[in-house]
Amino acid sequence: MLNLTNITVKYGNYAAVNKVDIEVGQGEIVVLLGANGAGKSTTFRTISGLMKPHSGEITFEKRVINGLSANKIVQSGVVQCPEDRKLFLQMSVYENLKMGGYVNRKNKSEMKELMKEVFELFPILYDKKDDMAGLLSGGQQQMVAIGRSLMAKPKLILLDEPSIGLAPLVVEQMFESIEQINKEGTTILLAEQNANAALKIAHKGYVFENGGIAVKGSSDELFANDDVRKAYIGA
Repeated sequence: MLNLTNITVKYGNYAAVNKVDIEVGQGEIVVLLGANGAGKSTTFRTISGLMKPHSGEITFEKRVINGLSANKIVQSGVVQCPEDRKLFLQMSVYENLKMGGYVNRKNKSEMKELMKEVFELFPILYDKKDDMAGLLSGGQQQMVAIGRSLMAKPKLILLDEPSIGLAPLVVEQMFESIEQINKEGTTILLAEQNANAALKIAHKGYVFENGGIAVKGSSDELFANDDVRKAYIGA
């Protein structure tokens, strides 16, 4: 579904991402693990069209997308949920979600159905739909951010550090929701530092170090890898 082939992304002369190959199959949850600055977010921004690769090719559904604008990539079915949520804090939950459905704005019935699906996934958001997003808890704000991404009806959603700053119980609920989104048909590429939680729901993963892929494999293989356990899981 999504293929990154020999992708290099530079800031000046510095290669933030260096010769990276990633494959995401339809229906999968794939996790990118690694510390801050390892290259995960830069990879996401490049897939989303917010940055241009120095070299390499990105294809989505066998179509080259690394020359497309960010809005064209969203229209093709790839939607990013950013690490810092980027909500409109002075707007209501409902208004934030509606903004996510901008690409579907002409289809009123579809917008209504998508909104219903988001509220079914996150019932608390229905209760707070008229509240300003800035008044919500961190976990609820993350639900709005994910819900807003779902309003664009993505085929593939890029979730950048969805558990960051959340309490352990909320993290558990968040990953259950992510797994549910996947079961309902959306492919997920997940960037996470919480390796333990991410690998429990992922099909496979890639470990980033210094802009490159250090280790890759199925979730079971990464759990069994001593170096990965010591660095990211605790053994």
